[in-house]
Amino acid sequence: MEGYALKYKEELLENVIPFWLKYSKDTEYGGYFTCLERDGKVFDTDKFMWLQGREVWQFATLYDKVENNPEWLDMAIHGAEFMKKYGRDKEGNWYFSLNQQGRPLVQPYNIFSDCFAAMAFGALYKVHQKDEYADITVKTFENILKRRDNPKGKYNKAYPGTRDLKNFALPMILCNLSLELEHLIDKSIVDNLIEETIHEVMDVFYHEETGLILENVNTNGSFNDSFEGRVLNPGHAIEAMWFVMDLAKRLDDSKLIQTATTRAYKMMDHGWDREHGGILYFMDIKNKPPQQLEWDQKLWWVHLETLVCLAKIYQLTEDGEALRRFKIVHDYTWEHFRDPAYGEWFGYLNRQGNVSLPLKGGKWKGCFHVPRGLLQVWQTLDKVTADKVI
Repeated sequence: MEGYALKYKEELLENVIPFWLKYSKDTEYGGYFTCLERDGKVFDTDKFMWLQGREVWQFATLYDKVENNPEWLDMAIHGAEFMKKYGRDKEGNWYFSLNQQGRPLVQPYNIFSDCFAAMAFGALYKVHQKDEYADITVKTFENILKRRDNPKGKYNKAYPGTRDLKNFALPMILCNLSLELEHLIDKSIVDNLIEETIHEVMDVFYHEETGLILENVNTNGSFNDSFEGRVLNPGHAIEAMWFVMDLAKRLDDSKLIQTATTRAYKMMDHGWDREHGGILYFMDIKNKPPQQLEWDQKLWWVHLETLVCLAKIYQLTEDGEALRRFKIVHDYTWEHFRDPAYGEWFGYLNRQGNVSLPLKGGKWKGCFHVPRGLLQVWQTLDKVTADKVI
């Protein structure tokens, strides 16, 4: 595994991070450009708060976990100061998007803007301890908890009382956020949140009949036989399983690690495209036609998160099956998503594995899943090698 670890390290530090450092920074108005063509040219200047937060987090985390590179710290502060100045409404909710100058474009309907803002300022505070950054982190986190049961609030389009559903994405993110912010949040709050989110992710959204993980369930946790209720997102479920494994490691819970492993394998098997390779984006648990027209696309983040999950399974369990699967997903991912000509990775493939959009960033893809995935795999496999030496 040492060879894989080095490969992921070199890709992160020599190919991916230099791309974002070179093309993403808006030196005129602050913040980052994320709408980047294949060669790094900016094709749109709108700024999406969740991607701004993700990039702040990424550079602060590199500074914390790799080396104290002042260019990385400067990049993180650059984005954070833009977010601090323009990113919130008067109630402290984070907008979805701004224009280049920082004027709001889309209201704060999306709680994931808040989640990644909290992650960003929490990570930055670790390496640049301004009280203001800690205060933003704590207040944003408290606001997330207040909005947790009705994340969209007044911006919710659903008619109340007819089909009230809860979505998997927020408890999934909170699994990760609880560990990201434990240096700033009261331990009792973190402990309670970990217990609650593990229950949500592992029990409430688990479909016992099939062994699969649903994206939406009724508010009482029961199955809803509708487009929304039947949808599966294999990438989300697999990513959530490595979040749970991180929590299980913290709790020293080997049974939870094994359960997360079993469910990750199940989602990988169900989502794998046996005709063309790669993992499908959306599926219907009853094999009905999915409502998402992009259901058969192959996306960058799905495959990166799967590699992280498999690396963690191998590190925690030494299961040879994880290594076998890792090699298969690694080969597909590196062959189809990596761009050897211009740096960074493609995000969107068609079902056959051909690039459908050559962009490197946009409204949904930024400086996050590729570099985070590379960092996680590199450092996880490094631990495997270190543990064997010991």
